[in-house]
Amino acid sequence: MFLELQNTIQLIAKISVSEDRKEVLLPLIDYIQKKVLDNHQVRLNFICTHNSRRSHLSQIWAQTMAFHFNIKNVFCYSGGTEATAVFPKVVETLENQGFKIQKLSSEINPIYAIKFDENQLALIGFSKTYFDDFNPKSNFGAIMTCNNADEGCPMVFGAEARFPIKYDDPKAFDGTDLMNQKYAERSLQIASEMYFVFSKIK
Repeated sequence: MFLELQNTIQLIAKISVSEDRKEVLLPLIDYIQKKVLDNHQVRLNFICTHNSRRSHLSQIWAQTMAFHFNIKNVFCYSGGTEATAVFPKVVETLENQGFKIQKLSSEINPIYAIKFDENQLALIGFSKTYFDDFNPKSNFGAIMTCNNADEGCPMVFGAEARFPIKYDDPKAFDGTDLMNQKYAERSLQIASEMYFVFSKIK
């Protein structure tokens, strides 16, 4: 894993997760643990309305923490109820926290290759619907990272289970003096919770 990212994870390990949030995360931990014990692949699809901020942060940090804790056969995805674009500040924030990111295309909805380790496959990041062909069609857990997606998707077709693990949208601080700080904070909060989840898998 890249050194700067290792340093970030050392910081993340010291962030405490509240008891209330642990209760929210426990069903996801149980889901992953059962898959691991049954020797099945773990497929997680992180869903938010626009697949532009929180769902990408969650997907990337979950995949990174699975690798960090050496949990095999974990495959993380993300999607929205509609496709827009990965918000550039998300890319900048992840780069600042140690990821290596390459922009592969420059259309309205760019495609990014996101790496946490020089010898691991890059995660492919672009905005898409949760039911896009890029994502799994069955045997996955759906993690709803925002209120709108949770309420607007009464059913996620193909999902074995759904987990409402919601995060406040850093978009609220776009264009303000707090923008950089709040995106970094949200990324680290998500990272600390994914760290907690995968630290519990045996």
